[in-house]
Amino acid sequence: MGKNIFFYVLSVVLCFSFYACSEDDADTTKPVIMLDEPEDGDSLRIGESVHFEADFSDDEALGSYLIEIHNNFDGHNHKVSSTRAEETVPFSLKKSYDLSNLRNTHVHHHDIVIPENATPGAYHLVVYCTDAAGNQSMVARDIILSLDAESHHHHHDGDDDDDDHE
Repeated sequence: MGKNIFFYVLSVVLCFSFYACSEDDADTTKPVIMLDEPEDGDSLRIGESVHFEADFSDDEALGSYLIEIHNNFDGHNHKVSSTRAEETVPFSLKKSYDLSNLRNTHVHHHDIVIPENATPGAYHLVVYCTDAAGNQSMVARDIILSLDAESHHHHHDGDDDDDDHE
């Protein structure tokens, strides 16, 4: 009977140690976002595409990233005439991209276009990245949508405006 108790106690201890190990090995590290463009405070021209450039990395595996743009209006706008305000709409966007099976990737694209009827003013651009385990990081930028912002036409050697995955 003493051997049975010993093996029972041993099996219980082993079960808990394996359980504890598997819990300790759970991925709790958030992914890393290095957002190069747009920069904080950038003015983006209404009617043009947004130059987006970022690096995403994770210790295990990435899942996806989401770009969200929403206005940062305080309920009034002193920069817009009343006729222009009636013709415009506050711009908002939520667009997600898949990064499954990647640990590190450089992303560069111009596929977000600010519509010509977007209301000029202060906006937030927020990038969320979620890894395969569900951990999430966020980076936010204050941006300005403007009718007279400088055009951002970028040309990169060998650039085809697609995502680059490493």
